[in-house]
Amino acid sequence: MKFNRHQFVEQRAALMGILVTIVVSIGGLAEIVPLYFLKDTIPPLEGVKPYTPLELEGRDIYIREGCYNCHSQMIRPFRAETERYGPYSKPAESMYDHPFQWGSKRTGPDLARVGGKYSDSWHVQHFRDPRSMVPESVMPRYPWFEKTPLDNSKIQDKMRAMKMLGVPYTEADIFRAPRETANKTELDAIIAYLQSLGKAVKREEE
Repeated sequence: MKFNRHQFVEQRAALMGILVTIVVSIGGLAEIVPLYFLKDTIPPLEGVKPYTPLELEGRDIYIREGCYNCHSQMIRPFRAETERYGPYSKPAESMYDHPFQWGSKRTGPDLARVGGKYSDSWHVQHFRDPRSMVPESVMPRYPWFEKTPLDNSKIQDKMRAMKMLGVPYTEADIFRAPRETANKTELDAIIAYLQSLGKAVKREEE
């Protein structure tokens, strides 16, 4: 009777477990070991900078209000996406996001390239009454943003936490933060955040 190697292994659970472990280990090492020889796993992108204190506060308001539930910040590398929103998202663009705001739900448009697309005054009116700027919009109104003073009492703690996660804030940056965010409203902060998005990658000419 001809010896069947597959049957021999399949009938011995312990042996099959050992062989599976060896194969998985080799595959894992082949994927992991090369990363130790790379200086950086994220390709550099000129122009990517940490958020300013005001932008960082605006980002927290964006998260607090659940904006990520309706807006993504990741343009996929497909023609339908790039023609509508601009160049596809690069890994380095979100290197200072903790956590990132890629999202997947698009009740509203993707915001990865919204920075500079509209003026500050457009955003002011859009938050007051979205349908006055985009008639088909289902976005809720946020009239209280411009009436609510920005609470910057924790900005230095936030920046120190981000620094621990790898964001290159200096002590001078942290020291200046309360002054740079003083006498601002929540509307000022969230507009500053939105205007910062996608600036590192130039929008394609329309």
